[in-house]
Amino acid sequence: MTQEEKTIIEERIVEVLKTVYDPEIPVNIWDLGMIYKIDLQNDGILDIDMTFTAPSCPAADFILEDVRTKVESVEGVKAANVNLVFEPAWDQSMMSEEAKVELGFA
Repeated sequence: MTQEEKTIIEERIVEVLKTVYDPEIPVNIWDLGMIYKIDLQNDGILDIDMTFTAPSCPAADFILEDVRTKVESVEGVKAANVNLVFEPAWDQSMMSEEAKVELGFA
């Protein structure tokens, strides 16, 4: 795949990530800053590093499966490896300005 094709697919990945929510927070995981890495290989294999706002997130399994299902539905993605990481630890500074306003932090 060309760099241009890769960029378009990565933009679509971000768009679908913006439809994934933690059921306890009214802001999507992208704007919360929970996605640390999107790495799309030329063969269509996608590696995503993501975290949670708290290590003991009760909706962890639901969110991880939602991420995997949605990104694998993007044309050009053959399979997705969703890696849960806790380094660096998530904090409020990772949120977008929109998320901060929505949650009353701005």
